[in-house]
Amino acid sequence: MDVDVAEAASGSPTSGDPGRTALVAPADSVGAMTQPMTAKAVPSPGGDDPVDGRRLRRDQNRRAALQALVELFAEGTYAPSMAEVAERAGLSPRSLFRYFDDVDDLRQAAIEHHLELAAPLVRLDVGPEAPTADKVARLVASRMALYETVRPAAHVVRINADRHAAFAEQLHSSRRFLRRQVQRLFAPELSGPRAALAPAVDVLCSFETYELLRVERGLSKPKTAAAVSTALLALLDDGR
Repeated sequence: MDVDVAEAASGSPTSGDPGRTALVAPADSVGAMTQPMTAKAVPSPGGDDPVDGRRLRRDQNRRAALQALVELFAEGTYAPSMAEVAERAGLSPRSLFRYFDDVDDLRQAAIEHHLELAAPLVRLDVGPEAPTADKVARLVASRMALYETVRPAAHVVRINADRHAAFAEQLHSSRRFLRRQVQRLFAPELSGPRAALAPAVDVLCSFETYELLRVERGLSKPKTAAAVSTALLALLDDGR
């Protein structure tokens, strides 16, 4: 199941794997956006520093705009106008241009902000040496939680990938990371002649498969997880 996940800094799907989630840039480049917004005060003879206050208001307004856009994404509005975002955030459309160059800049920042929150869901607490059934269960649970969380942003990236190179590149690198994660996890099962099964396993674990089962087939989350798990076990389980 594919989502937009930046390439991990080091590669192992075992516990401690520093997998990082982002759509448009590596997670460490947007980590500050998910930290509490606190401005560093610089004392002044007259009391509160007005520069510090302006910085704090700017940070608060920027976060409000990002949160507003994330909410619109979640409601299925994937290309809102600056006016729509401003109204939801309680700001004036004109003020948004103080914080973002244009709607694409705002969209990119919102996706980074949203997906950074899902970073822990990329990690797997299981290694290649574990029984196949255990690995399948852990992977499916992880991907289901991940896709449920990042679904709005994943749609936005796919919608814009044909028009923006940055979105296209991030989508490519995300898929590459998730594909390699699966290949490492199931390396014992996909060795030798069974290596030909790797593309099918990758498709079963993709965001697109998740969407087809959840939306087109109307399956619940438990039934979607069961369908993917059953298919993976049919391909991979040879008694390990």
